[in-house]
Amino acid sequence: MRTAVNIVLLGGLLGAGALAASAAFGADPVPPRPVIAPPAAAPKPVPLGPARGPVASGNAGKKLGDDMECLLEPHLIANLGSPVEGTVGEILVDRGADVTKGQVLARLNFGVEAATVTLRKAQAEFGERKVKRNEDLFKKELISASEKDEMETQTRIAQLELKQQQEVLNQRVIRSPINGVVVERFLSPGDRVANEKIMRVAQINPLNVEVVAPVELFGAVKVGTVGEVRMDPMVPGSFKAKVVVVDRVIDAASGTFGVRLELPNPGNKIPSGIKCKVRFAPG
Repeated sequence: MRTAVNIVLLGGLLGAGALAASAAFGADPVPPRPVIAPPAAAPKPVPLGPARGPVASGNAGKKLGDDMECLLEPHLIANLGSPVEGTVGEILVDRGADVTKGQVLARLNFGVEAATVTLRKAQAEFGERKVKRNEDLFKKELISASEKDEMETQTRIAQLELKQQQEVLNQRVIRSPINGVVVERFLSPGDRVANEKIMRVAQINPLNVEVVAPVELFGAVKVGTVGEVRMDPMVPGSFKAKVVVVDRVIDAASGTFGVRLELPNPGNKIPSGIKCKVRFAPG
């Protein structure tokens, strides 16, 4: 037992001597064991303040019979293009022009298609004359029923080919789908058309009167309700409009719902895109 204690004491003295020798000769001492710090606690979230309330509306707090803000918009907007690719041959109307439904507004180059229509028309007319000439021959039994059927079938096919080619030609003619006014023209003669818009047409008779009403009026404003619309000072006077749409989904953030009225606008005298006031008569 005494021998083991002496060995331990000797090892300690030798270790201390080694450290002293290292210090004497300028050697680096043995580095101490690093201390591992405990993990830092996660930062607490900083409150961002109270939650935002509903978005304010220009008609907030308005009651039935009060003037409410509204906006006049086109009844319909049509972006006109071409179902086929080609080059614009001519534009027949410009921005601001009044147009009617079915009116030709533009044409693509159609020389080849027009020539084909002429050819198919001549073939169909020849077939009709041929069938008519051979009616007497068939009655006299100079031609068989099979020959007569073949001539009639060829004539029918020629007529169908004429109709098909006429539809191909019609695809290169751009017509207005509505009564309205040209809002913007995008292309000019010579421009290439693929998926591009050629022009935009808007129907402004009737006009849409768009209103954002407070939720308190939900149920009080119904389809068929009449409103009095004013556009002072741009357009003097008041005009009657009828409710045609009442949104069935309420915007929770703003506490509002949408209402649309239709305002007759004969002659397109009232422009769209202007602000207005509307008043609903208490029912």
